[in-house]
Amino acid sequence: MLRRTMTGGRAAALAVSIASVLATAGAPAAADGSGQVMVRLETPSTFVMYNADEGAAASNDDFVVPVAVVPGGGPARDVKVVVDASGLAGVAVASKGGYGNCTGDGPVFTCVYGDLQNGDGEANAPFTLHGLDGVRPGDSGTVTYTVTADNAAPVTGVTRMTVGGPTLHAPGPEKSVSGLEPGRAAALTPRFANNSRFPARQGVALRVDVSEGMTLTPRHSNCFYAGPAPTSAWCAFPTRAAPGAAYRTSAPLLYSVTPPGKPTGDVTYTWSADPRRPADHTVRGTGAPLALVPTPGEGFGDGYGSVGVTTTVQADYRPVTATVRGRVGDTVKVRLGVRNLGPGEPSDSESLGRFEVVPPEGTTVTSVPYSFEGDGGEWACDRPAGPGGAFVCAIGYDPFYEARDGRGTTALDFHIRIDRRVPGARGTIRAYNPYDRTPGNDVAAIPLEASPALPYRTFRQPGTWFAIGAGALAAVALAVGYRRRRAAS
Repeated sequence: MLRRTMTGGRAAALAVSIASVLATAGAPAAADGSGQVMVRLETPSTFVMYNADEGAAASNDDFVVPVAVVPGGGPARDVKVVVDASGLAGVAVASKGGYGNCTGDGPVFTCVYGDLQNGDGEANAPFTLHGLDGVRPGDSGTVTYTVTADNAAPVTGVTRMTVGGPTLHAPGPEKSVSGLEPGRAAALTPRFANNSRFPARQGVALRVDVSEGMTLTPRHSNCFYAGPAPTSAWCAFPTRAAPGAAYRTSAPLLYSVTPPGKPTGDVTYTWSADPRRPADHTVRGTGAPLALVPTPGEGFGDGYGSVGVTTTVQADYRPVTATVRGRVGDTVKVRLGVRNLGPGEPSDSESLGRFEVVPPEGTTVTSVPYSFEGDGGEWACDRPAGPGGAFVCAIGYDPFYEARDGRGTTALDFHIRIDRRVPGARGTIRAYNPYDRTPGNDVAAIPLEASPALPYRTFRQPGTWFAIGAGALAAVALAVGYRRRRAAS
């Protein structure tokens, strides 16, 4: 829902600031069960708007004002929030934001939240923040807001909005890792450069995240991890990185594939000059602390670092097939597709793969209908250019979205017309994805079992009536000729 238009270094600072202690305003729910309607704010006490070195190029619409109805009362009617950004003068400019229901061009904005049910909440981004040239890290201002409802007491709040920085740059995409086995550890040595004109006076922080199917090894005492089998780590360093300086960690961080794992994954990291720990990183490492050591300053320029990982985990596809069974002239539904036998599951649309269908001789595929978001179409698969070609069905795209059932099977009904009987006719279905390392079960047959057409169907065919008509005309012509010959004789 939120749009970000800042650099990756700014993103790291923002992620830390959002996770700061929440300033909750409003009275507690009535303990006597009186049913009094109360609302509360759940906004951060501080928020980093942008980094000083970004200046007027910075833009940020991530600041939201969440409003919730305290459980125990009833719904809150006609909830509105008035946001005053006049306290940002000299540090930022606020322009109209919101998700289409905020008005005002600044510095005061009004957002309509509507009716909120008991225990529910809503959030809105009242403005877009724009940076200013000439600011320094630590410059700040305030935003105040007031929540009103027809049947609840007003609630007020305030957030101190600060200018962060400096922006710390990482190397961007790094050399990928291939063939990583489940349970085996791989190493990552994050690094950064301070390419701004400001020192990191508060020290620096590192945030590392791994994708689903992977975990980090929690082993450094100055790092905090999100749980005992973490997919995220946050490490703080007292180093006041000077302008132009570059550093790397003194030891690598370790990550591994968690069985059964996935065929692919990635490791990403960002650096921030705003070292405040996220609230969900609660498990502290027990090993030696991680330090920073100087490193050459070449090869930096992105706000993040990333490593793509290919594992040894396969996604073994097997075709889902069925028999084309019916009478000549019938159009039948035949469910065709693939089943993922695992143990891994491809994670993006390209790697989900496809299946290809060649129908049996004597049949015609008339459609492969699909539905998507209340709509749909006749052809979920690309049709062949000529007779005998394959229908190509890319299961990672929209026509197959509702056909993927979450249990590893993706299949649709092919509408197939039986044109004629061909004894022993068999079509084929072939499954494919780039991480299937068991080719022996990738192809299956689509048998044809065709019965003769019912007699009345013969007379429903246009060709049949044409033949009958032609025969009748020929008989009439013969009869007329015969009569004429007799008359002449």
